[in-house]
Amino acid sequence: MKSKMSRAAVAVSVVATLGLTAACGGGGENGDNTDAEKKPSAGSSTPADKPKEPAGQGALTEAQLQKAALTKGDVKGYTIADMPAEDMPAETVPAQPAACQPIANMFFFTSDPQAKARAGRTVTPKDELSGSVISLALAAHEQSDAEKVMADLRKATENCTKYEHVGNKYSGVEALPAPEQGDEAVSYKLKGDIEGAKIPMSFTVVRSGSTLIGFYSMNMLDADKAKVPAEVLEAQVAKLEKAAG
Repeated sequence: MKSKMSRAAVAVSVVATLGLTAACGGGGENGDNTDAEKKPSAGSSTPADKPKEPAGQGALTEAQLQKAALTKGDVKGYTIADMPAEDMPAETVPAQPAACQPIANMFFFTSDPQAKARAGRTVTPKDELSGSVISLALAAHEQSDAEKVMADLRKATENCTKYEHVGNKYSGVEALPAPEQGDEAVSYKLKGDIEGAKIPMSFTVVRSGSTLIGFYSMNMLDADKAKVPAEVLEAQVAKLEKAAG
């Protein structure tokens, strides 16, 4: 519980600091970034029109995930670093109402069923005035478990509008058009009331085989920029598919 609260507070602190910098410096927005919805489908993309991958595809190892995760120099204009282990707690914490649990879990890149292994990254725009805080994580599952996590997330975006989790309140949960990436994808947005700060957030989760890639982006300066950058998402999916292939 303590690590979860710490992570939320750090995110607020970082974005608030960026907000102060922007207020002092003015202008300089990172307008070149496009968002993860640049190739949207209606609602969320599903595997309905895609060839079915072999049944029983096994989970990748932690070493394979680390090799497949983005690293320094992989995406121009961003600084990429390992996510501290304490920022990715393994356990889930109940959310209220329960219909929102899959969405609450994804904030910390947890899930039910739990992943066999995970690898996380923080992605920081080199444009200091962008106001964005971006994180991603790769999660290795058995095929059926990965599909269940995606189905539960999709259902939650339809049935959840607001919830409470780890002492924070979230509202305005709304499904977004998902990118045509991987075997299926789910995207949604919400607003978090964390440590008294109202923060727009955007999430995208992509399944490629039995591996899930979770992305989220926060921005206190501009709600329209609280989106997962397409260049980050596409680079990560491509790197995973190349490594898994």
